[in-house]
Amino acid sequence: MENTLIGAFPEAFRFLGDLIFRWVPATLIAALNASPSSPFANLEQPVTAWDVPMLLAQASGPSGYESLLKGWFVFSFITLTVSIPFLALVLYCWTRIFQIRRREYRIVRAAQRTVAAQDIPRTQLRWRRVLEQASSSNPESWRLAILEADIMLNELLDVQGYKGETMADKMKQVDRAQFNSIDAAWDAHKVRNRIAHEGTATDLTPREVHRIIALYERVFKEFRYIE
Repeated sequence: MENTLIGAFPEAFRFLGDLIFRWVPATLIAALNASPSSPFANLEQPVTAWDVPMLLAQASGPSGYESLLKGWFVFSFITLTVSIPFLALVLYCWTRIFQIRRREYRIVRAAQRTVAAQDIPRTQLRWRRVLEQASSSNPESWRLAILEADIMLNELLDVQGYKGETMADKMKQVDRAQFNSIDAAWDAHKVRNRIAHEGTATDLTPREVHRIIALYERVFKEFRYIE
């Protein structure tokens, strides 16, 4: 057993158990000079809760037995009531551990089945095409680059296990601790929505386009979507 405070707990509980359920009953039986035929005459095992009424019957006179038995039942009720919060705490801890393990399993599975791992050639070709369009001097190519990058982001969210009718629904489910670049994803997706709604009326500059593409790139590289 480790020489630490936590390591001392099992021995302390074992000592208290022996004291309450073996030594005290044994001392009581010895003081009463229990007959050899008594089941408690040679106490070698801890007294169970079911044995207490019999022990009380031998340890008290007829007049005091009922009051002692009533006190025992009251004591049992109190201890059971006090145990309920601790049982609830144990169940809560067990549930939280199960949730954490499930989340870890989901993360591991997502890492094992990234989009790039499923379709590396196609993914890399798509991203190169996005970069070529973003570097073009044609505003229409800029819009197409952002729209395509957003489609890739939607596919990435699907692979990571996020469900929803829209990308916004999926991104609202994101745990920031597991998705460091979620703010970049939101920023880029808002520009995409503006392009989708306004079309050619959207005012874009080469600097703004490169900024948006860099946001998508940050997300994709976090999840090894692209090299």
